[in-house]
Amino acid sequence: MSIESKRKKLYNVGLSYKKADVKTRGAFSITKENQILLLQEAKKNGINGVFILSTCNRTEIMGFANHPFELISLLCKYSKGSVEEFVNVSNVYKGKDAIRHLFNISTGLDSQILGDYEIVCQLKNSFQTAKNQNSLNAYLERLINLVLQASKKVKNNTKLSSGTTSVSYAAVQYLMEKVSNFNLKNILVYGLGDIGKNTCKNLIEYTNNSNLVLVNRTVSKAKEFQKNHKSVSISTLGNLPKEIANSDILIVSTGADIPTITTDSIEKGQRLLILDLSIPENVELAVGELENVTLINIDELSKITNKTISEREMEIPKAEAIIEEYKSEFMEWLGHRKFTPAVNALKSSLEVIQNDAIDFQSKKIKGFNTEHAEVITSRMIQKITTQFVKHLKAEDTSVDQSIEVITKMFNLELNNEFPEKSYDKKDQNWN
Repeated sequence: MSIESKRKKLYNVGLSYKKADVKTRGAFSITKENQILLLQEAKKNGINGVFILSTCNRTEIMGFANHPFELISLLCKYSKGSVEEFVNVSNVYKGKDAIRHLFNISTGLDSQILGDYEIVCQLKNSFQTAKNQNSLNAYLERLINLVLQASKKVKNNTKLSSGTTSVSYAAVQYLMEKVSNFNLKNILVYGLGDIGKNTCKNLIEYTNNSNLVLVNRTVSKAKEFQKNHKSVSISTLGNLPKEIANSDILIVSTGADIPTITTDSIEKGQRLLILDLSIPENVELAVGELENVTLINIDELSKITNKTISEREMEIPKAEAIIEEYKSEFMEWLGHRKFTPAVNALKSSLEVIQNDAIDFQSKKIKGFNTEHAEVITSRMIQKITTQFVKHLKAEDTSVDQSIEVITKMFNLELNNEFPEKSYDKKDQNWN
């Protein structure tokens, strides 16, 4: 049996806006608290290397497992979704496809609005959460580092994010296009997560509306935001009903896992436009049925496009070329890390043979020069290991087969760091 056959494989399992509507995505979203619990259980179950990404557009788990169902079961356990529902809307990526998928996400190629970079901050938070729980291995650490480097280069060297098209900007664009006398309306932003914060910034930058009120559960966070955005007024959670009653437009972007705005939150007969940017939805669906209330969710906003999208599509080949550059760097690094344990083990084995031979000859031959023997044999060991490395790097070499042969010949014990299956240098793919 191959030494590789028992190793775990890299999987990415999850769902996104591509197959799942906003309600389904809400059911599978995972709270911050549950993300920590999931990571802890994954470690206990022997899943070496794992992190979670849960945003308004997707919930995904990426990690090493014997079978993707190990990750799927964890996702369903710590969300409100079921395995039966997941099967109908899911994506499962393995090995090289999982890596490519992560690069696409980080560079905005897989965003609901092409080039939307709000995901980068969310990725960084996900990585940090996993790192805090010690659930990242060296493999994922290296991959994540290169993924973020690729993201930065795509943003700085292409026009994939030209203009300002994102979910938060789409909300502002919708208001400017659909609401008459928009700059005179009273706007309440409830929730200061990444999308809420960006929505506030876009309202300040792209409109002349000076009637903006911000309510956040943590007042200190809202006040910190206000320091750099003086035109925003701050109110408390206790004043939320009053602030809603005084508003013409309510933008909801809280991180709650149940609706925080219900029919009881709205005064009878009040004319109100509500944009729900939260996943799961934080506005009760029945609110949209109230007289004079218009409720718009994140999927409807994401349909808003402008000429910048067609301009961005022309930049896709440039972004893909950058991804290939960093993906190749990762694969080259992986290749070296894959055969380094075998080379080190071979060198150690040869050194044992060297020491035994010199010790034997020094006892057998009178006046035997051990120093000269060490110099000569050490050089031979260096030549042999160097030749072995050249062999492993050659394009026509099967790394796995060569390592297996050397392992059996010298009875080596390898300390392999990565539980992936096999690696092919020719096309830089996993089998």
